[in-house]
Amino acid sequence: MTRQAADVGEDPDAPGRTPDGPGRPANGPGQPRHGGRWRAVFFTLAAAAIVAGVAWALLDSRFFVVRHVAVTGTHLVSPAEVRSVAAIPAGVPLIRVNGAAVARRVDQIRQVESAQVTRDWPDGVTIKVIERRPALGVPSGRGYQLIDAGGVAVEFVPQLPRGTPRLILPAGSPPVTALRGSPGVAAAVQVLRQLPDWIARRVVGVQAPSASEVTLRLTRHVTVVWGSPDRAAVKAKVLGVLMHTHAQTYDVSAPGTAVTSG
Repeated sequence: MTRQAADVGEDPDAPGRTPDGPGRPANGPGQPRHGGRWRAVFFTLAAAAIVAGVAWALLDSRFFVVRHVAVTGTHLVSPAEVRSVAAIPAGVPLIRVNGAAVARRVDQIRQVESAQVTRDWPDGVTIKVIERRPALGVPSGRGYQLIDAGGVAVEFVPQLPRGTPRLILPAGSPPVTALRGSPGVAAAVQVLRQLPDWIARRVVGVQAPSASEVTLRLTRHVTVVWGSPDRAAVKAKVLGVLMHTHAQTYDVSAPGTAVTSG
């Protein structure tokens, strides 16, 4: 009778019981413990830190240092000048070369539009230079300063290269250095690059007092009032039709109401 009462009084769902029997602890044999998981994480991180430290020490060693600097893309500026301005010391660990800082230094060269610096493992650096593209010639002394779309003077030449138009400036204009960042120059170069070949071949000069007042001077004393760079294809088509009239001046700044004179 006593044993039967004890059996009936036991609760099968009471804490500490499992389906296999009473009293088995929650983290019994064969079950993972939180402490074990944390130890595994700790050792994994420690191993990663050791590997990273060894790798950094190796990369920072004398086995991976700068022994040569290659320069590509130069024409207006010499590779030697680029290397000098880049100022990358020979023997410096390759991992310590700050490519962005080197590129900023090279960008300060007047003829350079942009530069890209890459590490060439195990012992080299390459500086890829994109130079400014001369687009217009500005009379200067006994020759011309060639300027790009940004109005930056990139080269002096005694004579205009074939196919390079002259920028026509009013008398008493400021020096060429004042053209840097000029909206008129930027618009003039944009127009020139949009022209079809049959027009571009005849352009000898450009006036651009503002971004919306571009005027082209063609061979045989022909003047084309182009206006802004907008609607270039339509303007070129209208001009092609109007030039059959053999006028001296064509105004296609408003293609819907284009006019001729002379």
